[in-house]
Amino acid sequence: MKPYFKVIKLSLIFLSFTTMLLSCSSTKQTSSYKSDLSAAEIKNMIDSHGFVFVAESLNPLRGRFRTLTSRYEVAVSQDSLSADLPYFGRAYSLPIDPSQGGIKLVTTKFSYDVTQPKSNKWNVTIKPQDGGDVQQLNFAIFDNGSASLSVSSNSKDPISYNGHLQKRL
Repeated sequence: MKPYFKVIKLSLIFLSFTTMLLSCSSTKQTSSYKSDLSAAEIKNMIDSHGFVFVAESLNPLRGRFRTLTSRYEVAVSQDSLSADLPYFGRAYSLPIDPSQGGIKLVTTKFSYDVTQPKSNKWNVTIKPQDGGDVQQLNFAIFDNGSASLSVSSNSKDPISYNGHLQKRL
């Protein structure tokens, strides 16, 4: 087996393990969140592809947990996806324009997949298909309105965010 394939295999195993840990730990971290939304409203937002994830904290692969003091979000609708999130971690290539740092995404071409492993939790996987830097967004959404997001990228280490859902205006 070529060394290149070993690195890819180990990276995928690590990413899967990290996603699993985040899914398990997010129920403890965000269970005290109080939302104005009912479980039925949250389910409806997920089914209709219409929600906004508001990030409250981030946890980079390398580095320490950080609480966010500004508003950062991912907006999802049936025909568009936009993300404006900060990034802390290792980037393997940098944008020419410094204002384009972080995780910025605007696209109309993406796949949207929902699974419900538990009665109070939904996993939403979004894969942009426009060839940009972001490979995949994995949401773990709970019926109390809390959510976590794991982002994998072509040129950056994976990063995760904790936050909550809001209705899309």
